[in-house]
Amino acid sequence: MSSLPAAATTIRPTTRLWATVGLVLGVFLAALEASVVATAMPSVIRDLGGQHLYALPFAVFLLTSTVSSPLWGRASDIFGRKRLYLAGVTIFLLGSALCGAAGSMTFLVAARAFQGLGAGAIMPLTLTSVGEMYSLEERPRVQAFISSVWGVSALLGPLLGGVLAEQVSWRWVFYVNLPFGIPAMLMVWKYLQETVRPPKGKVVIDWPGALLFTLGSGLLVWGLSLSVWWQVGAGGVVLLAAVAVELRHPAPLLPMRALALRLPNVGLWNNLLGGAAYFGVIAYLPLYAQNVSGSATSGGLILTPMLLGWVLASILCTRTMKLFGLTRQTQLGFLILPVVFALMAVFAHAPLMVISVLGFFVGTGMGFSMVSLLLAVQSASPKGELGATTSAMLFARQMGGALGTAGMGLLIGTSAISAGGEALIGGLQRAFVLSVGLVAVGLVLALTLKNVRLPARAPADRPAGD
Repeated sequence: MSSLPAAATTIRPTTRLWATVGLVLGVFLAALEASVVATAMPSVIRDLGGQHLYALPFAVFLLTSTVSSPLWGRASDIFGRKRLYLAGVTIFLLGSALCGAAGSMTFLVAARAFQGLGAGAIMPLTLTSVGEMYSLEERPRVQAFISSVWGVSALLGPLLGGVLAEQVSWRWVFYVNLPFGIPAMLMVWKYLQETVRPPKGKVVIDWPGALLFTLGSGLLVWGLSLSVWWQVGAGGVVLLAAVAVELRHPAPLLPMRALALRLPNVGLWNNLLGGAAYFGVIAYLPLYAQNVSGSATSGGLILTPMLLGWVLASILCTRTMKLFGLTRQTQLGFLILPVVFALMAVFAHAPLMVISVLGFFVGTGMGFSMVSLLLAVQSASPKGELGATTSAMLFARQMGGALGTAGMGLLIGTSAISAGGEALIGGLQRAFVLSVGLVAVGLVLALTLKNVRLPARAPADRPAGD
């Protein structure tokens, strides 16, 4: 008996192959965007001004893509994967074009928020479509290929962003999405066959939870970025209201029952803390590198070791998890992170090569901790909520990234971003110290977990940019 989903048994192999190629191009697009923009931002603020808004193009993109992602997945159960995927990529490409045409930082922030809405569709609908086209035996191989594409594009992104910003224009950091996105859409439109059957009975989508999470997180991120404290307080109140709604909703955005369990609960908090520390640092390191060297390309190169460390640690982690256990590797990752962030704070005045080497070990710590933690959480989650729990971990990591980027911008200060030099290095030192505190709390939480061993082989998590 075939383990291929029944609705997909009539799909021809050639059709399936070209549909997969289109989906993988979309993944390449999303991964490239996750790493290429940070490199170009110093050039953007030199052109457009608005240094006080430096953090927001990162933060609002992470925010809207994170909150919209589970909604895209849920809506695709009703309206179909293909049309929702095409709609998401269309929004993403239109947002990219608007970003490239931005004449002010305020316009760029709004365009990035719109672009993020489309980006939220790409990964969940790609992985769902792969799950429907391939059998259980074939699926890990295809998903491993998707992970490798994500890793390669994440490594190329910073360098490409630096070269484009320095040799052409920062606007092409956004326009470069079009040559990949348009062929991806055409192949998916032509070859991806719809396999969704309309669900029986009434389908409930958690619109109240999504709206409250978006509003609360938006107020929090905006308030932190601009030091408007009443907005920070209002955002916290709205997020508490969102949690109250989630506890009562029949189909909540976050799986509250599963997250009440010890391991998923720690997983949620550690993804939030790790994401805040890692993505917050990534947003500002290119600014530091360009300040030291005067080169946009060096701003891209300084991120490459961090991403390479994540990719290599993820590969090693999947090979050693049976030997050491999942939570032991999570603890190892969170042990590495505070030590390395502390060294980055101490050696903030050191040459770029030193910071790059330390960045490699930051990526290593994230690779070990995030992959092992996700698999451990999956092993402890109720079967009926496995997908929702996995989405919640990625949701927390990206949300942490949005909040961390805004919070570190507050610590660094607009004046330091504008002035550069010693003022910027001093601000980065404060950001590194904040990262030490965040991951130190994550280490304490990780040490409370009992070791979990994985009895069977499991697919690896994808590297940075989830």
